[in-house]
Amino acid sequence: MSDIIAAVSTGNQVSAIGILRLTGNGCADVAGKVFTLNNGTALSEAPNRKLMLGELHDKEGRVIDQCMAVYTRAPHSYTGEDTVEIQCHGSPAVLAAGLDALYLAGARPAKRGEFTKRAFMNGQLDLTQAEAVIDLIEAETADAAANAAGQVGGTLQKKLSPIYNDLTNLCSHFHAVLDYPDEDIEDFGLNAYEGILKKDAKALDSLLSTYGQGRILRQGVCAAIVGKPNVGKSSLLNALAGYERVIVTEIAGTTRDTVEETVMLGSTRLRLIDTAGIRETEDKIEAMGVERSKQAVENADLVLFVCDGSQELTEEDQAVIDTCCEHENAVALINKSDLGSKVQPSDLPFMNIIPICAKTGEGLDLLAALVDELFEKDAPCDGSILTNPRQFDAIRRAYDAILRSLQGLRLGLTPDAVLTDVESAMEAMGEVTGNVVREDITARIFERFCVGK
Repeated sequence: MSDIIAAVSTGNQVSAIGILRLTGNGCADVAGKVFTLNNGTALSEAPNRKLMLGELHDKEGRVIDQCMAVYTRAPHSYTGEDTVEIQCHGSPAVLAAGLDALYLAGARPAKRGEFTKRAFMNGQLDLTQAEAVIDLIEAETADAAANAAGQVGGTLQKKLSPIYNDLTNLCSHFHAVLDYPDEDIEDFGLNAYEGILKKDAKALDSLLSTYGQGRILRQGVCAAIVGKPNVGKSSLLNALAGYERVIVTEIAGTTRDTVEETVMLGSTRLRLIDTAGIRETEDKIEAMGVERSKQAVENADLVLFVCDGSQELTEEDQAVIDTCCEHENAVALINKSDLGSKVQPSDLPFMNIIPICAKTGEGLDLLAALVDELFEKDAPCDGSILTNPRQFDAIRRAYDAILRSLQGLRLGLTPDAVLTDVESAMEAMGEVTGNVVREDITARIFERFCVGK
């Protein structure tokens, strides 16, 4: 019998329903000491996958809830082991008392991600599916959820499995000929595999090309708000956030550091960075803020240049323009449109220019439409978009190794030299799928999970 683990799977907040989850062969016997069915049947004898009404008891035997439980027998469960879920009313006190009773009855506390780790270890999920579970839990947009759900369903694994199989066939053919020279095995020739290696390299390159979109899907668009002091950058962030996130005053240089806030603008999730006004200053603290502003521009996916449209452009404005106008996704916002305009779109060297009023919200709908257009999805969010940085790194290494093997083949290197790179590609891909994965990598992956999942 494996260890029987238990946890609250629905968090610690008051809710309509709270779930106590157990897994491990024999967990129905443990749960049956705490949860008794109203029909008098032992929980371990309950029908498979059928919700049953009963009473939950604390460690002193007192009834603390009238609730439901479902028993799912191995191997047709999430973890591949026997599992029990007790669906209570969502009182944190009831859940805590029920959990204590389960511990006394023979269960132990589950570790972070241990339910999903058992699903992986028992072959219910491959590693791409297991990692997608936490992405699905943490998804903040419908697109991110849809892509994670596709990966939980095995979309990424289906893309990688044929490539891994090609490399396995190549290596096994070579070693079979080498180890069994007297057997009737087709002669090994590297040139016969060149087309396969090219096809696999192309497939990996195509997958790697989705990572830019995947990073934005997972993290949101990093948008730096830049401009000289007192043009309304903080007011813009507050308007987009919907509350006074940043202090706004008439004093120039109020913002000394970068301030971040995540918002939904149209259908795009933005990680807004309100930066210190970019200008020459002798104030050491403000100068540090200005330097961070410039770094924010370099690292941003989107730059929102803000100027005060009620005032003529100055040298300070021009300095900021020079900093950001060549950015691939730079948008100029002529702010304070309610005060009249002394700045015309023709005065600014940007492809995208929108007059706005951060104070009233005028023009923000146009900004939302433009941002959605700039970051329109290139690929369907069906699980085929690579979002995980660990997976990206491993697939990139696999791709590089296949390119090296192709180069070695063209240079006429011996098969064993070429296959060294093919095996490196297999090892890197195995880190993604779980075919070859070290224990430290496995532990690090499941540390991201919450307890109870």
